[in-house]
Amino acid sequence: MGEDGARDWIRGDETAKQMLSRVLKDRAFLLLPPLHRVPLRAGNVVEVTGASPSAKTQILIQAAITCILPKTWNGIHYGGLGKLVLFLDLDCRFDVLRLSQMLKHRLLQANRIGNGTWWQLEESNVRDCRSAHEKSKTSFDEELYVSCMKRFLYVRCYDSLELLSCLKTLDYRIRQQESCGSQVGVLMIDSIGAFHWTDRLSSLLALETHNRKSLSLTNVVETIVQEMKKLLQVHSLVVIATKATIYEEKYPTNENNRKFSLNDDLSGNVASKAQQIPFREFMPSSWQAFVTHKLIIRQSADHQSLQTGQESLSAYSLEWLQPQLSSIDQFIVDDSGIVIVS
Repeated sequence: MGEDGARDWIRGDETAKQMLSRVLKDRAFLLLPPLHRVPLRAGNVVEVTGASPSAKTQILIQAAITCILPKTWNGIHYGGLGKLVLFLDLDCRFDVLRLSQMLKHRLLQANRIGNGTWWQLEESNVRDCRSAHEKSKTSFDEELYVSCMKRFLYVRCYDSLELLSCLKTLDYRIRQQESCGSQVGVLMIDSIGAFHWTDRLSSLLALETHNRKSLSLTNVVETIVQEMKKLLQVHSLVVIATKATIYEEKYPTNENNRKFSLNDDLSGNVASKAQQIPFREFMPSSWQAFVTHKLIIRQSADHQSLQTGQESLSAYSLEWLQPQLSSIDQFIVDDSGIVIVS
């Protein structure tokens, strides 16, 4: 390398300020419970698996609210990331009113803590406020609420071809948002296996028309994965996808029942048991290799229901499979969102 080449190499290197800006922008972050056990970085692909229903969409909504909320606003700490969320709804059952309700609850809760006022976040209390002073305690910043909702970008897809078309245009949409000063933080897919059976039927029909390659279930999923990989190479994103289970294995999630015996340890069966998943995998291998984190949600065997006043709420258990963690979180879903109970 000559003198000119060395000079060009030095000039092409990034400064310490640029390096810190890049590292801090892509640093790991923690989401609210129940996804709080493992820090996530750009490029991670999280698969949330569970029977239908098992609060999978509720987890996505809670994670989305953490992403679209700012860290601080007018001196009040909200603890959010201040980034955009791309939500791809493949089930076509998303409830935007539920998102609005949970977002308002987070805003009210942050205002309560920030203003030092302690009161119950119940709609009945809001309706029963008799003075303007009391009503002011139950209000939130409408401008902040609108700005948060604008950070939530919702797309509905009805088949795999629409999903592919959407993924091919996401790069353009993200660049448009970045040109306006907004950064996309999370890509959410609910649910990734929604078109499995229709695509599988299309594969069988393609055998009769000698067009197997274009309509093959494996090829469709491989193309979807390739498009998502292209996005992750260009943009700093975390992918969170839900997936409904089929033929789930029934075994207790109590930690005491999960301990291996000494004979199993000596026989070398621990590793094989640790690698077993409690459900039958139906997604192609291209998707399985793409996923970096896996967790499963089931209705809790230890807490079938939790009495809260006049209402009985179902309890769920969340277990991390990849990376494998020893702890299992129990949670319920109420009007305010997800609440950890143990």
